[in-house]
Amino acid sequence: MTTLPLVTDAYLVPLTTTADVRSLGAKVAVLPVGSLEQHGAHLPLVTDTVIACTIAREIAAAYPVQLLPPVTISCSHEHAAWPGTVSISARTLHAVVQDIAESLRRSGVPKLVVVNGHGGNYVLSNVVQEAMGAMALFPSRADWTDARTLAGIETGSDADMHAGEVETSILLHAHPDLVRPGYETSDHVADDRRHLLTLGMAAYTESGVVGRASRASARKGEDLLAGLVAAFGGHLAALDA
Repeated sequence: MTTLPLVTDAYLVPLTTTADVRSLGAKVAVLPVGSLEQHGAHLPLVTDTVIACTIAREIAAAYPVQLLPPVTISCSHEHAAWPGTVSISARTLHAVVQDIAESLRRSGVPKLVVVNGHGGNYVLSNVVQEAMGAMALFPSRADWTDARTLAGIETGSDADMHAGEVETSILLHAHPDLVRPGYETSDHVADDRRHLLTLGMAAYTESGVVGRASRASARKGEDLLAGLVAAFGGHLAALDA
């Protein structure tokens, strides 16, 4: 029998009490949304969830927001060819986020920021669009671009799609125990992925990696997070919060 490594990290879920939340009096909540999908052989299935939680944790340390526990399974259908990947439908994710936002409003928190860790959660853009000023989606493409520049990421955003330089760097900084040996030799480039949604990731990568993890470093991960935390202030301003 194979023994699977189990990792417990209290920082992935907020440990606040109801008194803590009342004392904070936040008008904006932050919801990390991750996924349960393959990230090659060197990163865990929960990589997107860990990254979303890590970003949200840093945000909550810098701004007066209510930190929520993560949505851990989302829209990962393109990764279904690999064992361990689990998905829900886009309509289900849409409904879950809307229900959370409505529950928050009833409890006196009118605004919600969705911190998305998985690029395949396209429906989140529509949820935020429909909310018209009551929600924000973070990080935006521009936020990632600025953070990548700040961190000196060498691989372009299109090439660094999955389990590559950015994701590996963030985990090397924030959760190095989750990065397994072999990332240094896992690079795979597949820039033309025009039929990704039709054929899935398996049509473009055997390992599951699309990117250059060999270029990752803990320093880059630290700078990425710092850039994203700085960018979050603009989203609060847009929410007038």
